[in-house]
Amino acid sequence: MATSQKLTEHFLTCTICTEVFDKPCTLVCNHTFCRKCVVNYTKTRPEAVSAKSLLCPFCSKMTKVSSPERPVEEWADDVKPIFVIQGLLDSFGPGSKDTTHCSYCKEEGETTPATSWCSVCDDALCERCIQVHRRIPSFRHHDVVDMSGETKVRVKRKVMCKIHKDENIKYICKDCKTAVCQKCCTIHHRKCDLVVEIESEIPAMKTELRRNKEDLLKKQDEMKTHVKKQTSKVNEELTLYLQIESNIKSASLKAIEMIKVKEQNLLAELKAMSDRHIGELKADIKSVEMSVQMYQQQAELIDQTLQSECDMGVYEMYQGCEAGDVEAVGVADVKEKGRIARIMFRQDKDKLSRALDDLQLGEIDVLYEDVLDLKAIPVLQDTINVLDLKATPVLQDTINVRVAGDTYWTSPIDVTVFVVNGKDTVVVTDYNNNSVKSFYSRNKQQGHSRLSVGGRPWGITKLTDNQVAVTVPSATQIVTVQVNPDLVLLSAITTCKQYWGITSLTPSTLAAGSYSHPCVDILGMTGHVLRSICQGQPSRYILKKPSFLCTTRTGNILVCDRGSECVACLTPEGDVVFTYSPTGDTALKYPYGITSTSTGEILVTDSHLQRVIHLTESGQFVRHMLTSQDGVKYPRGVCVGGRGRMYVCMSDEVKVFTYK
Repeated sequence: MATSQKLTEHFLTCTICTEVFDKPCTLVCNHTFCRKCVVNYTKTRPEAVSAKSLLCPFCSKMTKVSSPERPVEEWADDVKPIFVIQGLLDSFGPGSKDTTHCSYCKEEGETTPATSWCSVCDDALCERCIQVHRRIPSFRHHDVVDMSGETKVRVKRKVMCKIHKDENIKYICKDCKTAVCQKCCTIHHRKCDLVVEIESEIPAMKTELRRNKEDLLKKQDEMKTHVKKQTSKVNEELTLYLQIESNIKSASLKAIEMIKVKEQNLLAELKAMSDRHIGELKADIKSVEMSVQMYQQQAELIDQTLQSECDMGVYEMYQGCEAGDVEAVGVADVKEKGRIARIMFRQDKDKLSRALDDLQLGEIDVLYEDVLDLKAIPVLQDTINVLDLKATPVLQDTINVRVAGDTYWTSPIDVTVFVVNGKDTVVVTDYNNNSVKSFYSRNKQQGHSRLSVGGRPWGITKLTDNQVAVTVPSATQIVTVQVNPDLVLLSAITTCKQYWGITSLTPSTLAAGSYSHPCVDILGMTGHVLRSICQGQPSRYILKKPSFLCTTRTGNILVCDRGSECVACLTPEGDVVFTYSPTGDTALKYPYGITSTSTGEILVTDSHLQRVIHLTESGQFVRHMLTSQDGVKYPRGVCVGGRGRMYVCMSDEVKVFTYK
């Protein structure tokens, strides 16, 4: 082997990339590597990065850098190779030799153009010399490359065996799937069946690599197309956002305009009443002024009579006064029935506050794709009005759930509340009478609606402004019902399990609890199970009888589990956020209904202890909101409705509480 090749393979090759040095740098330990190679290795070692030093992969010695404030990629720029390495590269490295003319002819004093390069001899050869070179038996297997059109020779990579340092890797053991040298084949792979030369496998490898390249380019094109589509969607969504923003502002302006119209009407009414009142007062003033003038004239007449010497005149004046001729109309005599006494402005702040709370400018509807993206942020479907949970509860109303058509004693299980045409509509599931019922006020008359669902209904949840979903475990169904406020059956979804508790996660997904193989399933609106929170997850130790569910404002699922006597907060992926299962006075004996307010507060009913318990958003006990002393008997479902009201299902009625 030529001296230049030996130098290249043993002294001018980077031990990291096994290529000839590219911008070499010599560390303090005198080991030399490519700048890029030693930087990339250093970046993988946190201790070197924190020490602001380049780490030698061979001996692990650190070399301090001159400018540690610069990016890591630039740390090796100021580290130069030792002069020996640089000198060898200049003399024997790639491009160091003249590849334009034949090396052999040049020694004879001729300048013959070179057409080939022998990487073993490290010489450029012309057509005539290459023929001679091939006739020499010991040179026949040298690597000779054609240099037609090239001006510089690329050094061929020689990879040395890690076990036998002086041997090139030339073979592949397909059985062991490793590249080996000739000695390795003889010693370690003599029993292997498929040991072939690397060179013979190169065409197949290149074909496979080309195929991989084509696949990658195809995927790249697909991703580019996807990016274009998504970019187009982004632009469309931005345009849509601006349009919706304009619509919201327009709705707000219309509401403000209506308020201003009411203001103008009030001001016009005030001005009319005020003008009338002031007119009446001015008429009174004019009448009194006339009376004053009359009194004055009569007084002057009397005075003149007194000053006269005529006794007869005095007598006549006296007689006139006695007869009432000198009386004037008094102030009290001018008052008439229906006159304005006073104008006042009476403002019902509570009514105004409720009207503003109920004011609806519109709603934001979000359409989701059929598949639930559990990595995305869940959107809370229900927003429940705020309760002043520090106030004292007061019983506001009691709704008798028994209606015409009931066969058995009533058993209200779960409850929710809608606002239909400005009126609260309470929707209840009646387990014993196989029906869903609504209670409302229409034309100042109490009304109700009863819908048979073909089985015993249990849990209920809002879907939209006027729709609910109800579990019917006995029929293995979930039914959807429209609230007008009269009830209309929309659909009956057959499910693969009996579901009890239910809550709406998004407009197109539900969460429902099952007792058999206890779990909480994420369902599509067709009843298809998108994900099951149960076996193999932390929640498997909690879920035994997930009877009631609700959705928090952050999109998590609150589970009231009668079997494990606890309240659990789960993410849609099945992670446990918290559990509430204390002992002592705050323990749960038979947890039933559960709801969450828009501020995150949690309300739980305990049927056995006859309580409604208040928890914080993180599951910490606050207080017993209601007890048996407040008239709570065996509470079940609970919800919060408009105007700060709380609805609690009892054994045969729904009680309505307000907080003042």
